Amino acid sequence: MALEIKESFEVAAPIDEVWAFINNPENVVACMPGASLKEIVDANQFIGAVKLKIGAVSAQYQGTITYVDRDERAHVVKMLAAGNERGGGTVSGTILTRLESLRSGRSTHIECESSIDLTGKIVQVGRGMIEGVSAQIIKKYVGNVRNLLEVPGDAATEATPDADTGAPYAQAATSTPIPRPVKEDSINVVAVVFKVMMDRIAGYFRRLFGRA
Repeated sequence: MALEIKESFEVAAPIDEVWAFINNPENVVACMPGASLKEIVDANQFIGAVKLKIGAVSAQYQGTITYVDRDERAHVVKMLAAGNERGGGTVSGTILTRLESLRSGRSTHIECESSIDLTGKIVQVGRGMIEGVSAQIIKKYVGNVRNLLEVPGDAATEATPDADTGAPYAQAATSTPIPRPVKEDSINVVAVVFKVMMDRIAGYFRRLFGRA
């Protein structure tokens, strides 16, 4: 099953901080629900795993993420994902991220394009459900990125190296570390599936009354 996912959002942090953030595997994995970092192979590749559960169907994919292209001047990074699921399924694809500085360097626009191909038992839940769940997972990821990079608007900020990763992140003048998001052991999306279903029902009624 081939999926095309596009998402764009804005973060109240300078572009250099965001660039350093997305090029650090520990930061990327920390923000992704259900993801875990197994090993950093080198500066361009790491091994990770993602657990996904949709209703009664669950899957765990493990594989590699490789930074295949980094253009620091243009602030564009391309990653290649390849992994296998315990039940015989596979996942492969590319993730392209573009950054653009906004508001005299105080904010950054992030644009992500993902092309993913999934096989295995997880596809039996259907394209519509997978796409809906993916959208909700991305929203969680975006929220976690913002929580790590942003500080309140009235606080002074500076680029401060993370004690664990060495990557800079926005920090208030009090030097109080910004906590990492609480990790989810797996993407158990019962509530997410419910929201997807409710969105579908709401969409049905909008179309119904729109035709009336």
